[in-house]
Amino acid sequence: MKGTTISLTEVRSKRRNTLVITVMIIGLIAAFLISMNTGVIRMSPLDVVKTLFGYGTAQQHLVLFDFRLPRIIISILIGMGLAVSGAVLQALTRNALADPGIIGINSGAGMVILLYVAFYSTPASAPAYLLPILAWLGGGVAALLVFTLSYRKHKGLSSNRLVLNGVAISSGFSAVTILVSLRINEEQYQFVSTWIAGSIWSKDWNYVTALLPFIVVLLTFVYFKSQTINVLNLGVPLATGLGTAVAKQQVWLLAAAVGLASSCVAVSGSIGFVGLIAPHLARRLVGQRYQILLPATALAGGLLVLVADTLGRWILQPSEIPTGIVVAVVGAPYFLYLMFRTKG
Repeated sequence: MKGTTISLTEVRSKRRNTLVITVMIIGLIAAFLISMNTGVIRMSPLDVVKTLFGYGTAQQHLVLFDFRLPRIIISILIGMGLAVSGAVLQALTRNALADPGIIGINSGAGMVILLYVAFYSTPASAPAYLLPILAWLGGGVAALLVFTLSYRKHKGLSSNRLVLNGVAISSGFSAVTILVSLRINEEQYQFVSTWIAGSIWSKDWNYVTALLPFIVVLLTFVYFKSQTINVLNLGVPLATGLGTAVAKQQVWLLAAAVGLASSCVAVSGSIGFVGLIAPHLARRLVGQRYQILLPATALAGGLLVLVADTLGRWILQPSEIPTGIVVAVVGAPYFLYLMFRTKG
């Protein structure tokens, strides 16, 4: 009888998780279609469909394929990368507040990107394929500093120190960023201001092809490590007792999390809170098993950033609100809520 009860519970859980994933996919598709119809130049749903199949005007083709579609795809990739990065960091640190933006990874990656862009007359002249690689290096340095300062011999990693050190390191990198911004020309300064606000500034297919390999490879790697993440989430002593090479797996997963967040920062600027909100939302909907949590987190992150970017383009047309500001309107109160609940 007990075995039957467990079996029924598992079946119900699988059905619920399947329903949640299906609803998220439908929501993402709906947001995708709505975003294609959103912009300064009006295009009806029929015009979008006709243009997709090659029957639109030259102007409609230009607007849809050269401006909107690259931005939509980049928004989804950024959301997925930042969200899964946050989920991995929360598992490794066992800290509900862990997020690539909060612990300084985004700031480290961004500082390197801005230093790199400062050597070029215009941001667009910087080779797109190098940006994710350089951002990964900057994010890696930030992560190394934060985790080194938060680790104590015989005590391991301190979750509270991780957040505090992350905020301090992030502030330091931000200060360097501001210093660099004082020594650049007007056009570059405008880019820096846009980047800091979290605007998706890379809006052509070059940046899609530069970002896509990083996101696909790293998301695939993290997913295949989902069972390992389940074990690590139990804590170091128990994971070691179960035969897991904890230190080795932590290094690999941390590198993947840094790579995901940094490559996204390279093409989007500083969009915070996605890695905080999406994993928590997915965890409430599908539970703790990372085999299902990671896909749900990726979908939630992609949907969050795409909706935020679409709203930012729509609310004050023809002007735009940076995507990072729209996300922060939701993310900042949620972060305070989590801090209050964690303290309690």
